[in-house]
Amino acid sequence: MAAPIGVFDSGYGGLTILKALKEQLPQHDFIYLGDNARAPYGTRSFETVYQYTLEAVNWFFDQGCELVILACNTASAKALRNIQQLDLPNMAPGKRVLGVIRPSSEVLGTFSKTQEVGILGTTGTIQSNSYPIELAKFYPELKVFQQACPMWVPLIENGEFDKPGADYFVEQYLNELFSQSKCIDTVLLACTHYPLLEAKIKAHVPAGVKIIAQRDIIAHSLVKYLQNHPEIDQKCSKSGQVTFFTTDNAETFEKQASLFFGQKIEANHADLA
Repeated sequence: MAAPIGVFDSGYGGLTILKALKEQLPQHDFIYLGDNARAPYGTRSFETVYQYTLEAVNWFFDQGCELVILACNTASAKALRNIQQLDLPNMAPGKRVLGVIRPSSEVLGTFSKTQEVGILGTTGTIQSNSYPIELAKFYPELKVFQQACPMWVPLIENGEFDKPGADYFVEQYLNELFSQSKCIDTVLLACTHYPLLEAKIKAHVPAGVKIIAQRDIIAHSLVKYLQNHPEIDQKCSKSGQVTFFTTDNAETFEKQASLFFGQKIEANHADLA
């Protein structure tokens, strides 16, 4: 029986991915879940992120989803491989769970002329070294410089991303990144929350540096994936509907979500544990 595509994030950031998915796949149905009650994931241990993400994936499967997108870099870095290799073969061999790191890594090198790129992400994503590992598979000559930005997600989740105080932390982390190399000409926003800081980031990077957000990359990658896997696409329902869930207060989620999704939404509460 056909079912929506599941889109998961620790909080609101995945809504930037969902918006792009809807633009590219307007007929497909989507169900979004933000684990706001336990956000942020970026500073949590490997084991905790894996457990939380697995609980979310199981929740999507209970909703009938055949395909789940982890629209969260931390979850993709710390949980995706285990879920794909250890859990799916036993609990749901016909279902698929995809992340955001590999699609981003496949194309990032094409943007750089100096062959030096920067990765901005949560502490968890950066410590996992997932991006250098993946990028080495596609662009072995590429030099990768990473910078953890632990204050950015809390600023964004608390609605402070457009306030003057955010400039301090944006400038601080960018200075730390570019102190590693002055030749970085491409910077990936390796957290789906970070597009809300994009204007401030662009104001603090050297002239000519490209800022790459993941939303369109992930959307184009999913379109290609469904074209290459028609058997999965056939299991996806197509009535153009989107349903929103949060593990925290639904009314609070609705107010914040519109900033990320670009329009008002109605949310429902979900329990994972």
